[in-house]
Amino acid sequence: MNALFLSPKTVMAVLLIAAAGPLAIALGAQYIGGLEPCVLCKYQRIPYWTVAAMAITGYLIDATDRRGILYLAALIFLAGTALAFYHVGVEQHWWISAARCGATETLPANFEAFRASPLKPLAKSCDDIDWTLFGLSFTVYNTAVSLFLTVACVFAAGRVAEKKAG
Repeated sequence: MNALFLSPKTVMAVLLIAAAGPLAIALGAQYIGGLEPCVLCKYQRIPYWTVAAMAITGYLIDATDRRGILYLAALIFLAGTALAFYHVGVEQHWWISAARCGATETLPANFEAFRASPLKPLAKSCDDIDWTLFGLSFTVYNTAVSLFLTVACVFAAGRVAEKKAG
């Protein structure tokens, strides 16, 4: 019967690994692989950073409501799923991004204004796909991973061992 319930610290450690894994892949692709993220790609990292911080808190502080952390993590991953799906739609040209993607700044009116302005790279467009595996972009995989983690958090919340009162 005890095998059906999970240690609260173990669940928080697994949650931290689950949040850190996609972050490590995204940061590795950016800094080691040289892939430039767009604005929406960067936004998709926020749920993972948030859940990682919550998992660390749940691991280190015994008085935390770990079941509540798991349910909140599920909601955050669900929001991440929606954001990732939105980005898939932008990549596939199902809709236009509301985020500031790509070269949206005004161009200089003359050559003197161009020379006076600092040269900086243009922001990457959110519909540019730099990398695919089996024809699917990082964003599609992130949608699937976020949805899986949403379901996994709800599942784990029902099985995390609670402290007995008294």
